[in-house]
Parts: sequence; structure tokens; C-alpha cells
Amino acid sequence: MIVTLIDEAVAAGARRDKACELVGLSERCVARWRKADKGDARRGPKSSPPQKLSLAERQLVLDTANAPEFRDLSPRQIVPLLADRENKYIASESTFYRVLREAGQLQHRDASKPRQSRRPDEHVATAPNQVWAWDITYLRSPVRGKYFYLYMIVDVWSRKIVGWAVHEEESAELAQALVQKAIADEGADSRKLVLHADNGGPMKGSTMLATLQRLGVVASFSRPSVSDDNAFAEALFRTLKYRPGYPRKPFETIAAARDWVTTFIAWYNDEHLHSAIRYVTPASRHAGLDVAILANRHEVYVAAKARTPVRWSRGTRNWKRIGAVRLNPVKHEIKTLTLALSA
Repeated sequence: MIVTLIDEAVAAGARRDKACELVGLSERCVARWRKADKGDARRGPKSSPPQKLSLAERQLVLDTANAPEFRDLSPRQIVPLLADRENKYIASESTFYRVLREAGQLQHRDASKPRQSRRPDEHVATAPNQVWAWDITYLRSPVRGKYFYLYMIVDVWSRKIVGWAVHEEESAELAQALVQKAIADEGADSRKLVLHADNGGPMKGSTMLATLQRLGVVASFSRPSVSDDNAFAEALFRTLKYRPGYPRKPFETIAAARDWVTTFIAWYNDEHLHSAIRYVTPASRHAGLDVAILANRHEVYVAAKARTPVRWSRGTRNWKRIGAVRLNPVKHEIKTLTLALSA
């Protein structure tokens, strides 16, 4: 059958080598089959792999990924979420991706931009309220050229949004008021806090710097025009503006903008499984609840492996809690070498 199809393609004007390549065969192989008066002499696999999903299991993966509560989430969030909510393990994240890809249900939204490699001074957080990052982004208003301004502070260790405000202007006075409120709301020790920002006017204004100095907060700044130096805040704004449901049209009023941001923060802090902190919510990590969540998740995976060990070529996924988080990390091997040479 395969030889006949190749001959028909050649008769229609196709090149024989290209026709053979298309079906995964060499010209010599096809010539040998024709000389022996054979059709498709490939034997194929004698049996299916033992770990292959059944049709019902593949359909379950698709049904789960397309369920209303999961259709806006990636497989990397769906799998641990099933383990947390229902003590259920259906398949690995890679299997979810493979099944979705084969069903034509994977689509990349946007071309990623390359990141810059250099960073300013490193700051390390080992617990909540040690290192914060903040920034301001624009929200479109009904008036062309006029914007609402979203001020937002994120805890680098837990990724929790600890402070936010929407105003009609950018100013150091509004920024310092937000920082003071966030410190009070969190009960943070300002003398042990690092606050990182970029080089904008509100960040380096005299009112802001005087407030930070009075509170004992260590101020940290990005290099001019290098957004990646404030990567935690930039990533948060990207998540916000790529969130399903983000308005395509401008916000009609500042109240509407504040309402939408309120809804987003409730989702982000309390529902969003963050990829950088083992897919737990920022609020649960901030409060220390992630320890029990990750321990239970590990038990679910171990039980799943015990039920179908043939599907696990390695150990279960690492669900150990993330420890220290570094803002603008340096290459420690270079740092160590420099110290050794200067000793």
C-alpha cells in the first residue's frame, strides 16, 4: 500500500526522494520492497507501551483542562491544584501538555522578550516582610493621554501583594503614604526591611527618601532604564495585564479601576498558584500554611506512584518548600573568587 502511494505521488509530479522522506522511508528501502514484491514491510510495535494512557484517560485529561474552574490555568497549576483540592492525580504536567498539544489546544499568547543578565546589589529574603519590591504602572482612562496610576508593593519572598493604591497622579507623597500603610498593615519591622524600586521620580523623591530614612527602611534602586532590575514588580504587572478578564477598553472611572484591581488582588493572593513558590498561593506562603499543603501534595504523589509505578521513570516531583529568595542575585562563584584573590 505504501509503495503504491509513493508511485502515485511520483506519477503526479512529486520527487521520489521527497515522497519517501515524507512517509519516513529511504529510497533504497522502497526499492528493496518493490524488488521483493512487498508492500509495507515495516512490522511496527508488537504492543503498546505499558504506561500509555487509555482513550478514557486522555479524554479525562482534556475534560479536566477544559473544565470551567481550570480552563484559564496552565497544566503546571492544574495538577497540584487537583492534589490539593481533591487528593487526585490524573497525569503529569508534561502529559497534560502533550495531550492538549495533540488536540490542538495549545497556543502561545505572546513572543517573550530577552532578559538582561546584569543586576545591582543582591538582597536575600528568608521570610516574609524582609524584602519588598514596588513600582507604578499605567491604567488607561477614557481621556486620551491621561492615565490612572496603580501603585503596588509585593513581598519578594512570598509574592504576596502587601500594599496597593490607584491614584490620578504619580507623586512621592502618595508613594510614602502607601509604604507606611503597608508596613502598619503587615506589622513589619521597618528596620529589617529592604524596599526596592526603579529610578522613577516618585521612587527617589525627597519625601519618599526622608520617610524611608525615618522608618529605618533600606532603599534599593534599579539601574536607569533597566526594568529587569525590578523583575518581581514587572512580572506582577505582566500577570495583571495578561489576566483573563483584563479590560480591553479604558476604565471609565477611577472607581472602576480600583474595583477591578481589588478583584485581581483577591485572586492573586488567595487563589493563584504561583509557579516560583511550588504552586501555592502567595497568601498561604506568607502565612506559613504552605508547609502543610506541600506535605500533603507529596503524599498524594507518592500514593499515585505506588498505584502505577510503571508510569514513573523517576522519583516523584520535588514539593519541598522554597527557602531563600534572591533579588538581583549575583554569580556567587565569581564573588567567591574575587574574595579569595583579595584575601
